[in-house]
Amino acid sequence: MGWGSAYRIFNTVADALIEAKASDEIKEQTLTKVIRSLHEGDWDTELDSLQDYLDDPAIVRAFEACGVRWDDDED
Repeated sequence: MGWGSAYRIFNTVADALIEAKASDEIKEQTLTKVIRSLHEGDWDTELDSLQDYLDDPAIVRAFEACGVRWDDDED
């Protein structure tokens, strides 16, 4: 069984970086580490979080660096 509550953890960190006006480089580097760490904990709802940030290229790149991509057919 996966870890669905990691959604809240990821989104809280991503939202904090956005609110702090972090650069794209900081968001991408930080969130790549967060995603990898959550995956180690068996995070299985990463697509739910990714969907929330499809309009932020740095966050999308962080997911892609971890092998998570949005399939346009899911829209």
